[in-house]
Amino acid sequence: MKNTVLILVAIFSLGLYAQSDYEKGMQKAFQLWEAEKTVYASNLFERIAAAEDDNWLPYYYVAQVNTFASFGEKDGKTLSNQLEKAKMFLDIAKRLSPNNPELLIQEAMINTAWIAFDGATYGMTLSPKNAKLYTKALQLAPDNPRVILSKAEWDMGSARYFGKDISPYCKDVKRALELFATFKSDIAFYPSWGKERAEEVLASCGDNE
Repeated sequence: MKNTVLILVAIFSLGLYAQSDYEKGMQKAFQLWEAEKTVYASNLFERIAAAEDDNWLPYYYVAQVNTFASFGEKDGKTLSNQLEKAKMFLDIAKRLSPNNPELLIQEAMINTAWIAFDGATYGMTLSPKNAKLYTKALQLAPDNPRVILSKAEWDMGSARYFGKDISPYCKDVKRALELFATFKSDIAFYPSWGKERAEEVLASCGDNE
């Protein structure tokens, strides 16, 4: 009897530590991304998405990797290829997970990458779209720290552009930072970024907090 119990405990323990191909693949893709091997990370997320075609997360990360890589990109063709790919995979993710605030933020980030590249061309058309995306995301998830932070950063940028006070948005960033301490998801590989960025933005607020 004692041996049977030990065997069952051992099997259960192995089950806890066993990883699926999906988990191994996602972890490898994140490692590649962290090592700044952006193309390899994007390709691996893409392969995972093809295998997990009912899961929005791999599609989301293909979009995010390519979007992040576009900030600071000077070559218009490279930037266009990356952002078009990001939008294509994001659209699939949105079909799999409608009204997902994380995906609304990602869409706004794609728009922001275009604006950062050429504000004169894209600012007038994409800025109003971003305002709507952030407003909708906040309505869907008022306690999601990434939503609060992203909207606050966008509002701060607009306030600075028009010479307005940014202090109301600094308070939002502070609230987002507080929420990062408690916001959790049971979904594996659910987005968790933002805490460090919130700290940076709050530090830049200075006396405007």
